[in-house]
Amino acid sequence: MNDSTAAAPAATGDDAAPPVPEEIREAARLAPDHWLGMVDPAWAGEGDPPEWAVVGRWRSGLDGDIEEWQPNDAYRPSPQALGWPAPTDPVDEAVQLSATGYGPGEAVPRALATAEVAVLLAPGGVPLSAVSPDGTAVVPVFSSPVHLYAAGRFGYELAPVTEVMERLPEGHLLYVNPSGPVGMTVETDALRRAVDEAAGATPEEPRRSTEAEADAPEPSATGANGPDSSPAAPLPDPAEETGREASARSES
Repeated sequence: MNDSTAAAPAATGDDAAPPVPEEIREAARLAPDHWLGMVDPAWAGEGDPPEWAVVGRWRSGLDGDIEEWQPNDAYRPSPQALGWPAPTDPVDEAVQLSATGYGPGEAVPRALATAEVAVLLAPGGVPLSAVSPDGTAVVPVFSSPVHLYAAGRFGYELAPVTEVMERLPEGHLLYVNPSGPVGMTVETDALRRAVDEAAGATPEEPRRSTEAEADAPEPSATGANGPDSSPAAPLPDPAEETGREASARSES
C-alpha cells in the first residue's frame, strides 16, 4: 500500500474516528487501497510532517471508499486542534505553541523580554505572590486584557517585564496568563538571557515548530479553561479602571 497525507480538521482528542473531510473522500476515490494521513491543521513545516503532527490515517478500500481509521498514539494536538481561543498577543501565541510542542520553549522568554504586562498587587503595592498548581512560588502576570479580566477584578499595575523582574520576590517565577487556555511559568535565568539578547534588537515573531525541534524539552505549562478570544488590545490603564469603578459605585 502507498501512503499520502492531507490536512486534518480539529482533532477530537480520543480514538474515535473524526468526520471524514470531503478532500479525503475524493483522495480515496482516486487512490484505492491507500493509507491517507491526516495532518494537524497547525503544522507549517515543509516536506513530510513528523509523526507527532499526524492525527492518524484513513484507509481506502479497493472500491475507493473509506474503510478504516487508525489513530496515532504519538500525535500532539495543536492549540487549534484543542479548540483553544486564538492568541491575544505575541506572548500568548508563544505560550500556546510552546505548551503544545508546536513552537520552541525559548520563544516565550523572547516574547516576554520586550513586553508590558499587568501584575496583580498585594497590600502595600508589591507584586502579588501566589502558588502554581505544582507548588511553585510565582507572581502572576497577564499579557492582555482578556486574561487580566478573566482572573477577576483586582488591583494591578502595568509594567515592562524587565521592571517586574527587579521586583520579583526571591525564589519566585513569573506565571504567564494563568487564566488563559494554558498558563506557563518562566525560569528567571532564561528570561534574563532573553532580555540581554533583546537589548537593541527587534523581537521576532514566535516560530512554529519544525521536525528538528520535535524532541525539545516540554515547557512548564498548566492548562485551564480560557475565555473567548478578542482582537488584540492594549492593557488598560489602572487609573482609568479605578475611575470607572468609582463611577459605577456612585451611580448605584
